Amino acid sequence: MRVFNSSPPSEAQTRSRILQAARRLFASQGFDGTTTRDLAQAAGVAEGTLFRHFPNKKAILVEVATAGWVEILTDLLTELSEMGSYKAVAQVMRRRMWNMQKNADLMRVCFMEAQFHPDLRDRIQSEVIAKMTDVAEAFFQTAMDRGIYRQMDAKLVAKVFLGMFAIAGFSHNTLMEPNAPPEKMQQMAEGLADIFLNGVLARE
Repeated sequence: MRVFNSSPPSEAQTRSRILQAARRLFASQGFDGTTTRDLAQAAGVAEGTLFRHFPNKKAILVEVATAGWVEILTDLLTELSEMGSYKAVAQVMRRRMWNMQKNADLMRVCFMEAQFHPDLRDRIQSEVIAKMTDVAEAFFQTAMDRGIYRQMDAKLVAKVFLGMFAIAGFSHNTLMEPNAPPEKMQQMAEGLADIFLNGVLARE
């Protein structure tokens, strides 16, 4: 007779399971529509275990959304740093849009719930977006210093770019039909990149 020793999950593993379950449930049911009992069942833990790791349900939302924004923007800035040309914005945008489609649950939590929780929105703004904007600003300032982009307010350019990127993140639900084929995503990425790089005024 063989005996299998299955050690209990570590505290870090339990915490991770709770956050993964929360990401799924908050995306499908919304924060208000999800109970701590739902979370505990989905994570496979006792309800009391939730409160050993988090003081309340709101703290779980804050952790999921803050970590999600870090993940989303870190991926974007990594793409920027690896961009072969300062003009290859469409390539970066297309890859990010594709990645966002694969992480639709995370996108719904990060974009939607932050709108209904001002304290969460303020924390994301101060802890994540402001820092990421600074990194993007330095990237665009370098392009200006090299004469590739025209000289202008680099922080404003960074904010416009990140805002455009956020719109692209919702493209599969708003600007494009669900499950759009890669060609449609490519067209949208190229269109956004063209507007970003060249503006909308006709050349005189």
